Amino acid sequence: MTRFALTVEYDGRPFMGWQRQDHGPSVQAAVERAAQEITGEVVAVHAAGRTDAGVHALGMRAHLDIARTITPFRLMEALNARLRPDPVAVLGCEAVPDDWHARFSCLARHYEYRIVTRRAPLTWEAGLAWRVPHDLDAVAMADAAQILVGRHDFTTFRSAHCQADSPLRTLDRLDVTAGGDRIGVFASARSFLHHQVRSMVGCLALVGQGKWSKADLEAALEAADRTALGFNAPPDGLYFLRADYPSG
Repeated sequence: MTRFALTVEYDGRPFMGWQRQDHGPSVQAAVERAAQEITGEVVAVHAAGRTDAGVHALGMRAHLDIARTITPFRLMEALNARLRPDPVAVLGCEAVPDDWHARFSCLARHYEYRIVTRRAPLTWEAGLAWRVPHDLDAVAMADAAQILVGRHDFTTFRSAHCQADSPLRTLDRLDVTAGGDRIGVFASARSFLHHQVRSMVGCLALVGQGKWSKADLEAALEAADRTALGFNAPPDGLYFLRADYPSG
């Protein structure tokens, strides 16, 4: 039995999310189906994160165990051939030790949220970014974002359906960048709560609109109450960028 680590890119628009679902297509099911067609084995694929419906990935890490003898390159090529026409691609594949786990070995997860500020509808980017039809003050958003960096009770920014044991999380990075009509929000942490990134971005957008102040964001955090949330940004603009693991 060989454990293979995958780097997976996908467009989340056709899927109910990463995790296998009874009521619709998922990225996990697509990869597992392709692996079973290649090997004849029932294969379980485990990922670094469970993205929601409509959320995308540029570098999701995942692993699977295969009994059949196959090289990483052959496996990657075969998976990509069988994943078509689903918008899922395996960018990398390598054999890893049996105790390497895409989720539990992960040291940090990195996300990007993409906002486009323009009145005109999105065309080819529809579903790939959040269109806000007016300007946002990215400087105010960047300043307010630092309130959320560090270890906090993120109950306010946590989905009511979150299954995590604790709302305590350490947010290592929350940066806001801007250029033209583009705003990017970059978040890094060892782990995130369900909807945490989208909830933080939604509240930062309120700051960017001038509807919330930095103090309002701080009050929402300190409330540790989901009813204090401004709103969730839509899934369209959220991308899982990469996951970090111990070297060697």
